[in-house]
Amino acid sequence: MHAYLFPGQGTQFPGMGKKLYEKSELAQDYFNRANEILGFSISDVMFEGSAKDLKQTKYAQPAIFLHSYILAKTMGTDFKPDMVAGHSLGEISALAAIDALDFESALRLISKRASAMQKVCEVENTGMAVVVGLYDVIVKNICDQVDGVVVPANYNALQQVVISGEKKALKEACEKLRPGAARVVNLPVSGAFHSPFMEPIIEEFSKAIAETEFNKPICPIYQNIAGRPTEDVDLIKKNLIDQLTHPVMWRHTILHMIEDGATEFTEIGPGNFLRGLVLQINKKMVTHGLS
Repeated sequence: MHAYLFPGQGTQFPGMGKKLYEKSELAQDYFNRANEILGFSISDVMFEGSAKDLKQTKYAQPAIFLHSYILAKTMGTDFKPDMVAGHSLGEISALAAIDALDFESALRLISKRASAMQKVCEVENTGMAVVVGLYDVIVKNICDQVDGVVVPANYNALQQVVISGEKKALKEACEKLRPGAARVVNLPVSGAFHSPFMEPIIEEFSKAIAETEFNKPICPIYQNIAGRPTEDVDLIKKNLIDQLTHPVMWRHTILHMIEDGATEFTEIGPGNFLRGLVLQINKKMVTHGLS
């Protein structure tokens, strides 16, 4: 069975989507529509903007969605997923690719999500870091010992956990984790996603979800909250809201997909991060990338 994966924030890069725009009329049409829907030229930010520009949540999220969604659409009838999953923001890209959301609805929802998150990022001095080479139980224990709020945000692989929190607490946690870890690296994101710091935007995002029309997807989506498959629209919406303040259970997601028959994974979008995680989780899987 063939699973398709859609990346999240942190995978953006200057010039993203430019080659796609230059070689595909379909891509040009989607980018032009996106500029109209958003009320500014996201294509200019993607093609000409700096890494610093693209780090801003209000630009990063729609940029990554556009890159992923347009790639999926340029596949035409070759896009035949048996199951999908998206990492954080990528969950909305995945839902749009499997027709649970139309293009405009998905882009407007992402724009509202990104703007709300950006506001929190500007108020709170927060960030995220990835810890490689330590088991999640050890990482969580050290986070719990730190003075201040820092929590596991992404359980990416057996020994890869992203932590999220206020800068001072994050720095202290990183210092405590560094001696035992293979690597501890700050991530190019502007806030503490998948943490209690996102609670102020739950009401606003819930309203945006309620105002958005969802359809039954063409195949199951394995959502970040528990990594279990669903095609139930009401549960999909609830999980999207809960995802804001809960960790991304990515390792569990991939393991459940494999358990349910996935043997081949294709990552659609910028970078190759998710492909790498699949192989860390199970070396026997076949992986591809469309970027």
